[in-house]
Amino acid sequence: MKMCRVLAGMLILFSLAGGWLWMDYRSVLSQPVLSGSAKVFEIAKGDTPGQIGRRLRDEGFDVSSFWFRCLARMNGVAARIRYGEYEIAPGTTLPQLLVLFASGKVRFHAVTFVEGWTFRQALDALRDNPAIGHTLDGVPPAEIMAALGLPPANPEGQFFPDTYFFAKGGSDRVILLQAHARMRAVLEEEWRRRDEAYAPATPEEALILASIVEKESALPGERPRVAGVFMRRLRKGMLLQTDPTVIYGMGDAFNGDIRSEDLRRDTPYNTYVHAGLPPTPIALPGRSSLNAVLHPARDDSLYFVARGDGGHIFSATLEEHARAVNQWQKGNRKQ
Repeated sequence: MKMCRVLAGMLILFSLAGGWLWMDYRSVLSQPVLSGSAKVFEIAKGDTPGQIGRRLRDEGFDVSSFWFRCLARMNGVAARIRYGEYEIAPGTTLPQLLVLFASGKVRFHAVTFVEGWTFRQALDALRDNPAIGHTLDGVPPAEIMAALGLPPANPEGQFFPDTYFFAKGGSDRVILLQAHARMRAVLEEEWRRRDEAYAPATPEEALILASIVEKESALPGERPRVAGVFMRRLRKGMLLQTDPTVIYGMGDAFNGDIRSEDLRRDTPYNTYVHAGLPPTPIALPGRSSLNAVLHPARDDSLYFVARGDGGHIFSATLEEHARAVNQWQKGNRKQ
């Protein structure tokens, strides 16, 4: 009789425990793991479901480590959880969270290369971004192309200015390879549509001239006129006489001002001293500048001077140019 009462008591306890467990399970399926604002949670490579469940709880998510492990195994998710950063929205339930972790839809970061930047500025943007996996730190710019497995070339102008997205830990190497492939694709596309009678002779010459146009004018609608000036100067054997090339050739010696002696400084990039194009691009040109040099405006202007509002005054003769300089920007040397 006593044994029967013990067994009956145990059955009641098991029934109560089972009922509580069932109700808790049902609650877990519908209860949000997060309220308020969205939060970012990172799964490290090699994290187990148990470790993930405990860290979720520690970081303020309303998650039971027990149920996280159980559901992960019951749903076959445990072996499919992908590492990375995940942005978890308010109202997300535990089953939805497991689906998210198995989907690999990780949070993306971005790095932007700005049109007109030099390659060193692009490298600085990569090195200053803490979400990027840094594999090229300490590699000099002159050795970057070899480090990337690309054909030998000066890296200046070889990478397309754009915004590139990556998951946390994405490598600087991969981003640069994407930017290089993008530049080659854009250049090839624009080259196929070029004005064959008036464009530069080769894609590489177009890239160099586009980098100069990029630095000379911030107005996309004006760039074909700037490109036209430079193309006519090149065809007439005139010096380009463009300040951005002088500045680039000065490197770290440039302090914000160009003096008359700087215009006489014999660097390979000084277009006041050397005829033709400089040996490499001087910046990262965007599509607008590439398009401009491959479709330069056909007029008779050979000079231009900044008018102070971002635009320029164009002149066909040196006399007209001198009057424009006196009127708009005495002492300005952009020609």
